[in-house]
Amino acid sequence: QAQLVESGGGLVPPGGSLTLSCTGSEFTLDYNAIGWFHQAPGKAREGVSCTSRDDSETKYAASVKGRFTISRDKAKNTAYLQMNTLKPEDTGVYYCAAGPICSTNHWEAYNLWGRGTQVTVSS
Repeated sequence: QAQLVESGGGLVPPGGSLTLSCTGSEFTLDYNAIGWFHQAPGKAREGVSCTSRDDSETKYAASVKGRFTISRDKAKNTAYLQMNTLKPEDTGVYYCAAGPICSTNHWEAYNLWGRGTQVTVSS
Protein backbone atom coordinates (compact mmCIF):
# COMPACT_ATOMS: atom_id res chain seq x y z
CA GLN A 1 0.00 0.00 0.00
CA ALA A 2 1.24 3.47 -0.85
CA GLN A 3 2.34 5.35 2.23
CA LEU A 4 4.13 8.46 3.37
CA VAL A 5 6.14 8.07 6.55
CA GLU A 6 7.29 11.08 8.55
CA SER A 7 10.25 10.99 10.89
CA GLY A 8 12.65 13.33 12.66
CA GLY A 9 10.36 14.83 15.25
CA GLY A 10 11.38 15.24 18.85
CA LEU A 11 12.10 17.64 21.67
CA VAL A 12 14.16 20.73 20.89
CA PRO A 13 14.81 23.95 22.86
CA PRO A 14 13.63 27.33 21.54
CA GLY A 15 16.02 28.63 18.92
CA GLY A 16 17.08 25.13 17.97
CA SER A 17 16.80 23.27 14.70
CA LEU A 18 15.18 20.08 13.52
CA THR A 19 14.83 18.34 10.18
CA LEU A 20 11.73 16.35 9.36
CA SER A 21 11.71 13.65 6.70
CA CYS A 22 8.88 12.29 4.57
CA THR A 23 9.69 9.04 2.80
CA GLY A 24 7.51 7.26 0.29
CA SER A 25 6.79 3.58 0.76
CA GLU A 26 5.42 1.88 -2.36
CA PHE A 27 4.94 5.44 -3.58
CA THR A 28 7.16 7.68 -5.67
CA LEU A 29 7.41 11.31 -4.63
CA ASP A 30 8.70 12.43 -8.04
CA TYR A 31 6.29 14.72 -9.88
CA ASN A 32 4.02 14.98 -6.89
CA ALA A 33 3.63 18.23 -5.05
CA ILE A 34 4.59 17.78 -1.40
CA GLY A 35 3.08 19.76 1.43
CA TRP A 36 3.89 20.02 5.11
CA PHE A 37 1.14 20.79 7.60
CA HIS A 38 1.19 21.64 11.27
CA GLN A 39 -1.41 20.99 13.92
CA ALA A 40 -0.78 22.70 17.23
CA PRO A 41 -2.33 21.18 20.36
CA GLY A 42 -6.04 21.92 20.41
CA LYS A 43 -5.93 23.83 17.13
CA ALA A 44 -6.79 23.22 13.49
CA ARG A 45 -4.35 21.92 10.92
CA GLU A 46 -2.60 24.61 8.93
CA GLY A 47 -0.30 24.63 5.95
CA VAL A 48 3.37 25.26 6.61
CA SER A 49 5.10 24.79 3.28
CA CYS A 50 4.83 23.04 -0.05
CA THR A 51 6.85 22.38 -3.16
CA SER A 52 5.46 21.86 -6.66
CA ARG A 53 5.78 18.71 -8.73
CA ASP A 54 9.03 19.83 -10.34
CA ASP A 55 10.18 21.99 -7.40
CA SER A 56 9.85 25.10 -9.57
CA GLU A 57 7.65 26.72 -6.94
CA THR A 58 7.75 26.67 -3.16
CA LYS A 59 5.41 28.32 -0.71
CA TYR A 60 5.70 29.10 2.97
CA ALA A 61 3.32 30.29 5.62
CA ALA A 62 4.20 33.76 6.87
CA SER A 63 4.86 32.37 10.32
CA VAL A 64 7.73 30.18 9.09
CA LYS A 65 9.12 32.14 6.14
CA GLY A 66 12.83 32.64 6.58
CA ARG A 67 13.04 29.90 9.20
CA PHE A 68 11.87 26.74 7.41
CA THR A 69 13.04 25.25 4.12
CA ILE A 70 11.34 22.52 2.10
CA SER A 71 13.34 20.25 -0.19
CA ARG A 72 13.47 16.75 -1.61
CA ASP A 73 16.06 14.13 -2.48
CA LYS A 74 14.89 12.10 -5.45
CA ALA A 75 17.47 9.37 -4.92
CA LYS A 76 16.16 8.78 -1.41
CA ASN A 77 12.51 9.25 -2.41
CA THR A 78 12.28 11.64 0.53
CA ALA A 79 11.10 15.18 1.16
CA TYR A 80 12.41 17.29 4.01
CA LEU A 81 11.40 20.22 6.14
CA GLN A 82 14.41 21.94 7.66
CA MET A 83 13.23 23.94 10.65
CA ASN A 84 15.49 26.58 12.18
CA THR A 85 15.05 29.11 14.97
CA LEU A 86 12.23 27.06 16.39
CA LYS A 87 9.66 28.71 18.62
CA PRO A 88 7.32 27.22 21.23
CA GLU A 89 4.37 27.91 18.93
CA ASP A 90 5.93 25.55 16.38
CA THR A 91 5.05 22.71 18.74
CA GLY A 92 2.61 20.17 17.38
CA VAL A 93 2.20 17.32 14.94
CA TYR A 94 3.66 17.75 11.47
CA TYR A 95 2.16 15.90 8.53
CA CYS A 96 3.45 15.52 5.01
CA ALA A 97 1.13 15.03 2.06
CA ALA A 98 1.36 14.40 -1.68
CA GLY A 99 -0.92 15.69 -4.39
CA PRO A 100 -1.23 17.41 -7.77
CA ILE A 101 -0.68 21.00 -6.67
CA CYS A 102 1.40 22.98 -4.21
CA SER A 103 -0.93 24.65 -1.74
CA THR A 104 -0.65 25.65 1.90
CA ASN A 105 -4.33 26.64 2.00
CA HIS A 106 -6.20 23.78 0.34
CA TRP A 107 -5.43 20.61 2.23
CA GLU A 108 -8.21 18.83 0.35
CA ALA A 109 -6.08 18.90 -2.80
CA TYR A 110 -3.67 16.37 -1.35
CA ASN A 111 -4.30 12.70 -2.02
CA LEU A 112 -1.93 10.86 0.30
CA TRP A 113 -1.07 11.73 3.89
CA GLY A 114 1.42 10.54 6.42
CA ARG A 115 0.51 9.79 10.01
CA GLY A 116 2.51 12.68 11.43
CA THR A 117 5.51 13.24 13.66
CA GLN A 118 5.51 15.13 16.94
CA VAL A 119 7.65 18.23 17.41
CA THR A 120 7.95 19.79 20.84
CA VAL A 121 9.77 23.09 21.28
CA SER A 122 10.37 23.67 24.95
CA SER A 123 13.10 24.62 27.37
